[in-house]
Amino acid sequence: MDQSNRYANLKLSEADLIKGGRHVLCAYRMKPKGDEDYLAAAAHFAAESSTGTNVEVCTTDAFTRGVDALVYAIDPAQELMKIAYPVDLFDRNIIDGRAMMVSFLTLTIGNNQGMGDIEYAKMLDFYVPPAYLQLFDGPSVNITEMWRVLGRPQTNGGMVVGTIIKPKLGLRPEPFASACYDFWLGGDFIKNDEPQGNQVFAPLKETIRLVADAMARAQDKTGQAKLFSANITADDPQEMLARGHYILETFGPNASHVAFLVDGFVGGPTAVTLARRNFPNQFLHYHRAGHGMVTSNQSRRGYNVLVHMKMARLQGASGIHTGTMGYGKMEGEPADKIVAYMLEQNVADGLYYRQDWQGMKACTPIISGGMNALRLPGFFSNLGHSNVIQTSGGGAFGHKDGTVAGALSLRQAHDAWVAGVDLVEYAKNHAELRGAFESFTADADRLYPGWRATLNVRAA
Repeated sequence: MDQSNRYANLKLSEADLIKGGRHVLCAYRMKPKGDEDYLAAAAHFAAESSTGTNVEVCTTDAFTRGVDALVYAIDPAQELMKIAYPVDLFDRNIIDGRAMMVSFLTLTIGNNQGMGDIEYAKMLDFYVPPAYLQLFDGPSVNITEMWRVLGRPQTNGGMVVGTIIKPKLGLRPEPFASACYDFWLGGDFIKNDEPQGNQVFAPLKETIRLVADAMARAQDKTGQAKLFSANITADDPQEMLARGHYILETFGPNASHVAFLVDGFVGGPTAVTLARRNFPNQFLHYHRAGHGMVTSNQSRRGYNVLVHMKMARLQGASGIHTGTMGYGKMEGEPADKIVAYMLEQNVADGLYYRQDWQGMKACTPIISGGMNALRLPGFFSNLGHSNVIQTSGGGAFGHKDGTVAGALSLRQAHDAWVAGVDLVEYAKNHAELRGAFESFTADADRLYPGWRATLNVRAA
């Protein structure tokens, strides 16, 4: 059934829709199946995403028609369709009238992903009008809170030097805490990786108790504040709350030094919002494990990374992993910096829409995946600043002189970039950075030809 007479209006102006402020706008890459007419397929998609079905029903009335989703632009050659969703379509909390991400996803990425006349459809960008934007929580804290704890300026406080305790699955409690202590002697921030929680070989209560002690000792030793991101992800909200409260109680006077990591993609909006609302004073660390199944360039359904990042900021993530934009081991390229800008800036351009965040707090990019001291300057130059949380696993623990030297090499690479000094030149007078050149020789040869002669290092 061709529903384009009801669910499409190509005369609508995008500028007018934005000015009106009553619609969420979504851009999709969509391909109809077989010889299906593009507009008819797009209209069917809009119908399935809002008020329609595959037949006319007797319960439709004038009000229902007033909240139809409408296709307002198509470009079949580019497989592009744009749909306007009235904000009144979306569900609201009964306790406070706030918006909920599950409703946004249910409508815009819901049953339409399995439609028989659609080969594939993937959301590429979306726009949220001010009246709807203000109904989302947004972040309560971000990197500025970490800078405060670390005693840094609240503007341009720079990179937070971090790591992940490897292997990914974690260690037994005592080795885990010992590794934390060693890194903290040179770095700032340690996070659980996403599988780490309450495994039988590493009970959470024992591990957290030892990590809290390691933090206190490292702070006493260095005279510097340290940070830890603890994984509280669970199926059961009561379990998440129990983990969170135990962690804060155990860290005691250092509770403000603790972030809560939530596996936000697999745990979903409920897990993220639970942490955001019950622990608003803690940095909410959104780990995106699993996102590649829909955001990857190989996936033709779901949504892309930009959409994922925008949703994370709306939900209230303090920071989210953004990948390494081609400078580490993860999929990506330098142009992905628009993702970071969408998280950080008050007004940012996406692929199709300019989003005004109306003063909503920024969400901090968390950079991880194959980074070491030698790769950092290129990353910072591409991004244009270094106000990120950067977590290197192998880049710290793979240093030839050990964990402390690895952490210090990351800090020195950041300092060199901020000072505008060539990294090889800086390494002449900084032993840990020099050691990074000798530890990661493949990157050194590729990124800094001639480094061996400058640092008087023989080829292996």
